Amino acid sequence: MERCRITFYPWGKEITVHEGTDLLSAAIAADVQIYNSCGGEGICGRCKIIIRSGDFTTEPSGRLAEEERRKGYVLACRTTVRGNVEVEVPPESRMEREQILTEEARVNRLAGLFSRAEEVEKGIEIKERALFTHSPLATKLFLKLPPPTLKDNVSDLERLYREIHRHRNISLMQIGLANVKKLGRLLRESNWEVTVTLGKRNGTTEVVLVEPGDTSGRNYGVALDIGTTTVVAALVDLNTKKTLGTKATHNRQTSFGEDVITRIIYAEKADGLEKLHHAVVDTVNDLISSLASENNISLNEVTAVMCAGNMTMSHLLLKVDPTYLRREPYVPTANFMPVIRAAEAGIKVNPRGLLACLPGVSSYVGADITAGVLASGIDVADELSMLIDVGTNGEIVLGNKEWLVCCASSAGPAFEGSGVRSGVRAVQGAIQRVKIDPETYEVSYSTIGDTKPIGICGSGYIDCLGELLKCRIVDLSGKIKSEPSISRIKGTSDGPAFVLLPASESGTGSEIIITQADITNLMRSKGAIYTAAAVLANKMGVGFDQIHKIYIGGGFGNYLNIERAILIGLLPDLPPEKFEFIGNSSLAGAKLALLSYEAMIETRKIAGKMTYIELSTDPSFMEQYVASLFLPHTNIDLFPSVRQKLGL
Repeated sequence: MERCRITFYPWGKEITVHEGTDLLSAAIAADVQIYNSCGGEGICGRCKIIIRSGDFTTEPSGRLAEEERRKGYVLACRTTVRGNVEVEVPPESRMEREQILTEEARVNRLAGLFSRAEEVEKGIEIKERALFTHSPLATKLFLKLPPPTLKDNVSDLERLYREIHRHRNISLMQIGLANVKKLGRLLRESNWEVTVTLGKRNGTTEVVLVEPGDTSGRNYGVALDIGTTTVVAALVDLNTKKTLGTKATHNRQTSFGEDVITRIIYAEKADGLEKLHHAVVDTVNDLISSLASENNISLNEVTAVMCAGNMTMSHLLLKVDPTYLRREPYVPTANFMPVIRAAEAGIKVNPRGLLACLPGVSSYVGADITAGVLASGIDVADELSMLIDVGTNGEIVLGNKEWLVCCASSAGPAFEGSGVRSGVRAVQGAIQRVKIDPETYEVSYSTIGDTKPIGICGSGYIDCLGELLKCRIVDLSGKIKSEPSISRIKGTSDGPAFVLLPASESGTGSEIIITQADITNLMRSKGAIYTAAAVLANKMGVGFDQIHKIYIGGGFGNYLNIERAILIGLLPDLPPEKFEFIGNSSLAGAKLALLSYEAMIETRKIAGKMTYIELSTDPSFMEQYVASLFLPHTNIDLFPSVRQKLGL
C-alpha cells in the first residue's frame, strides 16, 4: 500500500499516511484539531476542509451547502487520500483560540474558608464551610528523628511513625513497600533529618514519600476541571494556598467526537478506550508541564492532583469502561473513585503523588456539578438556591442545607455552535452579541477578540433569537415571517433565513445566517433547560419565585445575557438580581478540595445527599417540554415581563 504525504494549512503541518486513510484520521494523527461532533460518522458536517491539490476520493454530503461545494469544500471524515494532498482548514473548522473560562467563582468562595487546623484538632466541630481547615490532599512535614540507641531501639519505621505522631494527630497510617525498602539507608545518610509527604488516601494517611533533608517549603498541587471540550488546570502552592498559574486548552478527545455519547460509543471500538484515555491524559500532562516550567517547579514537587469532571470524563481519565453510562438503567462503574497514584493514570507528577477525582451522583450528573455545589455553597444555605450549568448536557441542582435534588437534560449542541448553519464555538471571530434595529433591520454585533466574524457562538444565538422576536421578524412559534419588505430574509435549503452578514463582510467569505432549522434547534435546546428546571421545582412543590438565588455556572453561562435568556424562555422570569454568574465553579470546587481534605469529604456528603431525578422516564417532562417550544413559552403567563415588553 502506497504512502501519501498530507500537508495541512495554514500551519504547514505534514504527516505521512497509508493510501485510503480519511483526512479526519490524518488530522488527528498530525495533531491538527478540526471540529467534529459525531466521531467521524459524517453526520454533523463540522469537519469542513478545502482540498488545495492532490488525488483524493470524497463522498457527497447533504451537510454541505451548494455554495460551499462550488468553493471546493469536502468533509474530512468522508474524504480519503489516493496520493499526496494539500489541505486548507478554513477558520470556521479550526479548533483554536477558543474563549475558555478559567475564572473561578466571582463570589470568591475560596477566601476565608479555612480556620486554624489546631482548633479542629482540639475537637471543635466543623459546622460551617468557614471552618474548613487548611489540610491539603498532600502535606509535607520536616522531621528530626532521634537516632536509635540500645535503650531506644525501636525499628526505623516505628521511629518514623512515632515522630509523625508527635506532630500530627493521625489515627491510621500506612506506607508502601518501596519506601520501607529504602528507609534504613535514607535515614542514616540524611543524619536522621527527613521530609515526609503525608497523603490523605481512602480513609487513612499514607506516608507517600520520604526525602532527605528539608523540602517542606516546596509542595505543590494541581486542580483540574476536565470538561468534555476544554481542560483547565490551576497550579497551587499547598503551603500558602496561593494559585501560581492557570492554563486552559482543548480536550484532545474532541477529535473523536464533541459530546459524551459519541465518545462512549467510540470507547466501545477496538482500542477506542485506550485512545480516548491517552488523549485526555496527554492534554492534562501538557498543561501541568507548562505550568510547572513557567513557575520553575520540578514535576517531582507536585504531590497531589484533584480532578472534577462529568462522569464520562472521570471514567475516561482513569481508563474505566464507560459503556454502561449510556445504557439503561444508566449506572456508572463508580460514583466515588478511590484516591490512586497519579502515575497509575499516566499523570506525570511525582511518581508517588496522589490523584483524586471528586464524586459524582449519576451517569449524567458528575463531579463538575458536585464541585459547583461546593463552590456555590448551596448545600449550607438556609434559603433555597438553584445551580444551572448550561451546555450540551444541562445539569441542574435545587436545594439548601436540608436537601438537594438534581437532574440532567440533553440540551443538544446548538448552544455549543453545532447543528446550526453558521454556528461556531466561542473562538476568536465568533459573534457573541447581536442587536437588530427594529425599523431598518440593520445588524450591529461584537465578536470575540474584535476580529472579523466567522460565525455565531451560543451567547450570540441567544441574543439573535431574542432580537428577532423583539423586532417581530419571528413570531411566538419561532417561525420566520414572510416579509418581502425585509431584504435580509432569504430562502435556503433549511427554510427561510435571516442574513446577519453578507459574504463580503464575513471572515470566511460566506454569509452568516440564522435559518428556520437553526431556530427550531435553538428552541429545543432552550426548552430542554427551562423544562428541566421547572420539573425539578415542581417535583419539590417549589415555585421559581421561592428560589432565593439562581447560580449560573460554566463557560457558556459566563457570557449569557440574562434579559435575552428570559426573553426566549431559556431562564425563568425572575428579577435579574436573583441570577448570579459564578464562573468556573468546577475548578473552584476542585481547588477547594485540593486545599482542604475536609472539603473533599464534604463533596462526598454532597453527592450522597443529592437525589437524582431521571427525566427521561418522567411523563410530566415531555408534556412540559412540548409546551416550552414557543417563544418564550406556550403559557405566556409564566413570563409576565416578556408579555409586557412584547405588548401581548
